[in-house]
Amino acid sequence: MPRNITVGFDGSPESLAAAEWAALEAQSLGLPLKLLQVREPVPEIHPHRPDRIPREAAAGLGKRHPGIEVTGECLPGSATEVLAHASKGAGLLVLGSRGLGRADGFLVGSVGLNVLAHAHHPVVFVRSRQHDSQRPVVLGLDTDHPDSALLDFAFDAAARRGTELRVVHAWSASPYVVDGTPDGPPPHEARALDDAEELADVVRPWRQKFPDVEVTEESWYGSAAAHLVAAGREASLVVVGRRGRRSPFGTHIGHVTHAVLHHSPAPVAVVSHG
Repeated sequence: MPRNITVGFDGSPESLAAAEWAALEAQSLGLPLKLLQVREPVPEIHPHRPDRIPREAAAGLGKRHPGIEVTGECLPGSATEVLAHASKGAGLLVLGSRGLGRADGFLVGSVGLNVLAHAHHPVVFVRSRQHDSQRPVVLGLDTDHPDSALLDFAFDAAARRGTELRVVHAWSASPYVVDGTPDGPPPHEARALDDAEELADVVRPWRQKFPDVEVTEESWYGSAAAHLVAAGREASLVVVGRRGRRSPFGTHIGHVTHAVLHHSPAPVAVVSHG
């Protein structure tokens, strides 16, 4: 069964923005698009109304984006469970920054984070309708744990958009290094040079794999989350990773990914990896 792009949809402005973003992505990838509404198990005054919402929206998207197959579906159950299950059969799951009628929303509440924790494929969170596809794609990269799925996703996104890819990595100096040596550069400067060289080594195979993508490598001192959020202000998409594991205490998202999800104005793609 071919994969599709699935959107968690409830008719809210945020889910409409997510659907519009997903429609453009579906056109670019040549994939069908599904709008999926989750109907919580509560008494309904108008039992046929929920089914019409995603289907009517799908018809409108199909008219605005001819050439892609758009369908709408409404399923009963828990939002987290239904969307997490849907992500297994989708190549990409797209969620609005707030959705399913909940005040806490996807980005700051449990629904989106729990779906993200169970998703086997990339999940994209979309905040608003205002997107400039010609802006750079930003990739947050941990050179200690580089992952091919994360790099492939970011490079492919930049290639399809015909935009620059900014690869952002941040580092911190050891608290035990205070003074330099008379025969070499200051410790912070030496660390910066080493880190930039390591970043270049990690990215080089993907430069060769995607020769048409213009790549800028940025190695910064300080908070990775702060640098990525700042870069997101001028980005069409921010791509970050999530280690595919759960702790005994619940979902593990990672503080950098968590901060970017909450504060990036650009859509954020989270790619799960080992």
